[in-house]
Amino acid sequence: MAGRARRGDLQARGMQASRESQVLPLDLFDEIRAAGPFYRGHFAWTTARHAVVRETLTSPDVQVGIGLPADTALARLFRWGVSAAPKGPLEPPSLLATEPPDHTRMRKLVTRVFTVRAVQRLQTRTEEVAAGLLDDIAAASAAAGGRPVDLIDGYAALLPVTVICEILGVPAHERDVVRHFGAAVAPSLDIGLSLPEFLRVERGLREFDRWLQDHVEAVRRAPGDDLLSELVAARDDDGSALSDDELIATAGLVLAAGFETTVNLIGSGVALLAEHPEQRKALLAGDASWGRAVDEVLRYDPPVLLTGRTVARDTEIAGTPLRRGAVVTTVLAAANRDPEVFADPHRFDVTRENAGEHLSFSGGRHYCLGAALARMEGEVALRALHERYPDLAVAQGAERRRTRILRGYERLPVALV
Repeated sequence: MAGRARRGDLQARGMQASRESQVLPLDLFDEIRAAGPFYRGHFAWTTARHAVVRETLTSPDVQVGIGLPADTALARLFRWGVSAAPKGPLEPPSLLATEPPDHTRMRKLVTRVFTVRAVQRLQTRTEEVAAGLLDDIAAASAAAGGRPVDLIDGYAALLPVTVICEILGVPAHERDVVRHFGAAVAPSLDIGLSLPEFLRVERGLREFDRWLQDHVEAVRRAPGDDLLSELVAARDDDGSALSDDELIATAGLVLAAGFETTVNLIGSGVALLAEHPEQRKALLAGDASWGRAVDEVLRYDPPVLLTGRTVARDTEIAGTPLRRGAVVTTVLAAANRDPEVFADPHRFDVTRENAGEHLSFSGGRHYCLGAALARMEGEVALRALHERYPDLAVAQGAERRRTRILRGYERLPVALV
């Protein structure tokens, strides 16, 4: 890949830059966008235009998957090779990796449980969790003589995983175990893992899979007042329910995606507001909306850089013929900086009226089911933190994660001033 990047392949340059750079490769995004609706790289077709990304994500002619038509020998070999391996969130029967009719049936059942009203019910509990975590980091900072504390480890990572435990009905004495699983399996959403990273994730997936099987069975025997219990009981119009494998895959996706992306959203939001103190003041004064600020964070520095699709049948998108089996990379972060949609796109602005037009939650039938939950958690986390510490400052030692398609902070030391 490095060789192709040196020879000018824009896609190879993008994949290399995504792991090596602390900042988004904005010039590269502009080059890909200027190349036309799609750029034809060695590995795939790539698009950085907002309209084309949206059309691709909503097209019935493209699907998620490994990039191999299902009836090829290589695809059959791949399926045989992974059949005994633990299933991650990017493998069936996860909603991220299935297509109609299975996807339609599963999503219909899941959306009956993960409703806007359900998220609203969780908000009060999320606010309580945030307040408790802020008490904890204040105590930790005081015990350390006022030295900076790592906001990722002490706040951004703990808030979403605690809320996920509420959703999954995890008993209090098992929540540390789930936090461990969240950190262990979340990298399965990334690509290009090293062998040690891959083996570590696979080990985490196996352990999490065993724990989830036991937990789902416990919920079946003794349902509680939580969303997983509702999901176990959910029935379609014909009386059908999610299978055990589908329930486990859905719970695993809730943990991996809900943990990873929300941690990144909160961390990036704190860093951006520290870089733009005048906008933080506007939010605290009530002159700007925290909800819109969350959307602007998602637009400006999305938790997921890109997503991929496979062409299911010969088709045409944005005037470009695409053959069955072709792989298409949609660069969400570039679409979010498209000047055709966002005026002055490289400016962070919490008052941006159309910030919600970002594509950070993907689109079409694979639009993120947890979007409302992530927005709520991001808003609660950022508002609670800055109302308590209006002059919070990012200290030396902030460190980005070395991932390819996931964007966020590994460490974010802050001074609670």
